[in-house]
Amino acid sequence: MQDLFNARDVLKVGGKEYVIYRLDALKKAGLVDLKRIPFSIRVVLEAALRQCNDREITRDDVKNIAAWTPKGARPGIPFLPARVVMQDFTGVPAVVDLAAMRAAVARLGGDPKKINPLVPVDLVIDHSVQVDFFATPEALHRNTEVEFQRNRERYEFLKWGQKAFSNFRVVPPMTGIVHQVNLEYLADVVMTKDDVLFPDTLVGTDSHTTMINGLGVVGWGVGGIEAEAVMLGQPMDMLLPDVIGFKLFGRLPEGVTATDLVLTVTQMLRKKGVVDKFVEFFGPGLEAMSLTDRATIANMAPEYGATMGFFPVDAETLRYMRLTGRSEEVVARTEAYMRAQGLFRDASMPDPEFTDTLELDLGSVVPSLAGPKRPQDRVPMSELKDTFEKALVAPVKERGFELKPEALAREATFGTNGGSMQMKHGAVVIAAITSCTNTSNPSVLVAAGLVAKKAVEKGLTVKPYVKTSLAPGSRVVTEYLKQAGLIDPLSKLGFNVVAYGCTTCIGNSGPLPGEVAKAVTGSDLVAAAVISGNRNFEGRVHPLVKANFLASPPLVVAYALAGTVDIDLVNEPLGNGADGSSVYLKDVWPTQAEIAEAVEASVKREMFQDKYADVFSGSEMWQEIKISEGDLFPWSEESTYIHHPPYFQSLTLDVPSVGDILGARVLGMFGDSITTDHISPAGNIAADSPAGKFLQERGVQPKDFNQYGTRRGNDLVMARGTFANIRLKNVMVAPKEGNWTKWFNVEGGTLNVQEMSIFDAAMKYKEAGIPTIILAGKEYGTGSSRDWAAKGPNLQGVKAVIAESFERIHRSNLVGMGILPLKFMDGQNAESLGLKGDEVFDISGLSDRMAPKSVMTVKAAKADGTVVEFQATALLNTDVEVNYFRNGGILHTVLRNLVE
Repeated sequence: MQDLFNARDVLKVGGKEYVIYRLDALKKAGLVDLKRIPFSIRVVLEAALRQCNDREITRDDVKNIAAWTPKGARPGIPFLPARVVMQDFTGVPAVVDLAAMRAAVARLGGDPKKINPLVPVDLVIDHSVQVDFFATPEALHRNTEVEFQRNRERYEFLKWGQKAFSNFRVVPPMTGIVHQVNLEYLADVVMTKDDVLFPDTLVGTDSHTTMINGLGVVGWGVGGIEAEAVMLGQPMDMLLPDVIGFKLFGRLPEGVTATDLVLTVTQMLRKKGVVDKFVEFFGPGLEAMSLTDRATIANMAPEYGATMGFFPVDAETLRYMRLTGRSEEVVARTEAYMRAQGLFRDASMPDPEFTDTLELDLGSVVPSLAGPKRPQDRVPMSELKDTFEKALVAPVKERGFELKPEALAREATFGTNGGSMQMKHGAVVIAAITSCTNTSNPSVLVAAGLVAKKAVEKGLTVKPYVKTSLAPGSRVVTEYLKQAGLIDPLSKLGFNVVAYGCTTCIGNSGPLPGEVAKAVTGSDLVAAAVISGNRNFEGRVHPLVKANFLASPPLVVAYALAGTVDIDLVNEPLGNGADGSSVYLKDVWPTQAEIAEAVEASVKREMFQDKYADVFSGSEMWQEIKISEGDLFPWSEESTYIHHPPYFQSLTLDVPSVGDILGARVLGMFGDSITTDHISPAGNIAADSPAGKFLQERGVQPKDFNQYGTRRGNDLVMARGTFANIRLKNVMVAPKEGNWTKWFNVEGGTLNVQEMSIFDAAMKYKEAGIPTIILAGKEYGTGSSRDWAAKGPNLQGVKAVIAESFERIHRSNLVGMGILPLKFMDGQNAESLGLKGDEVFDISGLSDRMAPKSVMTVKAAKADGTVVEFQATALLNTDVEVNYFRNGGILHTVLRNLVE
């Protein structure tokens, strides 16, 4: 490493000498006042200082970061993190891309081994397991068997990648959820390489990578294409961010959980508007806040829209590192380095300066849920009944269900064990303790176990139509629940361990029992799910479940007992106990003292050391998977899981010229909050969908479809699965929902219009050489960091997306795939401009010499000859992003640079 700022120094820890690059060298040079700038910016500054070489990272870049002020300039800066984490839904297509890049390099006469991670990469297989079996002691084993049967081909591919690439490790299935494994084991907080110490920093191919911010580690979610570039040594290009300070003070009141807190924080920050910004927490409230509570808050940064939700390293960080089995040497090294660099938070320190601030009295937080369609729509538990009943009749545009008066009284008869039971709107058919957000936090999991224990003691039972499940984020969870005597009562209520993975939160909820599905569909009920997850977008949790609420694990148990969300749990009973008396939520809810006592007695350091001792070995099923070895992957056209993607197969070293987009048709016209789940669903593949038909044509039966998420290694399936969400609302075909659009074809001077699937229309436009665009409202691309929400439209021929605003990761993914993100001017949108989706669009102003954030002229010609002209800003934010766009995407750029 070069030392262009004379910052290199020696730090002695425990008798050993390490090299560090001192941030105070910049202070001595008059470039920065470290105490003034937020901790998160200090970490970004250190990465630039240490890796400055006057090529990828220049001295000016370091000075620009050091010059950060609350309201100052926001230039483009490079950020090269120390490592990458992935989960398998996003990791498989990333490794497919790397394998395809190796094939392209070999075709162009280069050395395919040049395509290899230059930073450590860990892939945790956690997204593939589905809840097929539940409420039985055999559920875990049987779900695991089915997982391996369905995904063997994918796992063979990942094992090939583990052999073919260096710096690449795979954590096998049934270990835990990537973010919890990262929090409990993978993260070092301070890393060392060649005796150089530096802060642990990372990006991950999952939006909830931010959970690690709770440990004081700078990192966030990116699309797979950005992560692949980082793996290959390409610094990320980003604007120097605003930092919003979030002051916490006070203590959570009795009966309130960390989940209630994070849903409150999410609502507040969404309202504030923090997209593309760092959020950094400070204030006296941190002194009494556990690290796992911090991780819960950091986890949901994507839901509140921030790049990060950062908690600086402090004494609580060190306590948690010890608890989770990190060695004393690592803990001592972390403390010594962080203190030496001014990166260790102490209550006596002055608060940093922030771009803006907001604050929350923890004592004001109340028990809450969020839903029924978005995670930022918090509902106090006391108001859930009223909120749900209003949502039943509210317009769809207002995130309601728009039921007619005659539909409100609909009921279904559910048959069970020779008897029957009535189900109404709001019946809870899925109750899942799931997701990285909560299953890493002993306080809420122990609370769920205590609620179950008290409920069993009082003779309460779960309603028979509720599909219950417990999917811990690591095997440690099961150990401490056993130690606390809480696994048995949870199991008695049907919350048996079903998997160690994401399950219901990612949409792998599995099928509803036949009688339940029949009752829901037969009476068209607005059925509900209550899950301890972080996402509840339409069509995500289960295709038959329209109302989805996020809640703490103990509330998941409570609503499973109640069997409905159309209830006021403050004033109405959960049910009748064994003695026939009414049992209320307050009768089974544990005190904070009970929870703390159980956590203290049951969560032990030895559990973490034991369960992570052989984390990369895997089960016998994993070890039995045999693979072929070699630098180049042997592609097979027969495979429906892994396919050689087309992106690089015809790539040349010449960069094509950029020109205007002319004669474009609208492929889809959407409203606000279109999520990446709408664009590229992860869950169920419908038999009559383009992807379902494609698979059946290749001999795959519907029972073997698996989910879209597991098919992301095959571009032929995923292109057909783009815009395939059953709840997608394309204004062009309203009120029809799903994968539908209008195809406009001029033949012999006559305009013909046909309704067809979006994929079929896209292919017709591609065959005719007609480019396509997407029109959308606010928050386009919110949700998961899935690059297939950009790859799929790219394969369908989409050249631009014009929206009122974009979510951070998705905008980057569009640029990374060569799709132009265009933003309407403030105050304008498709509706205000009178656009219907039947126009022909010309977008002018694109050229090889275009500057960042150039303003484009858009002309939309209607069938009657009138033209609507407006301007839109091209959200290519930096010169580097303009270059990516010119090359056709980020990986095309990297590939050309490596081969030249």
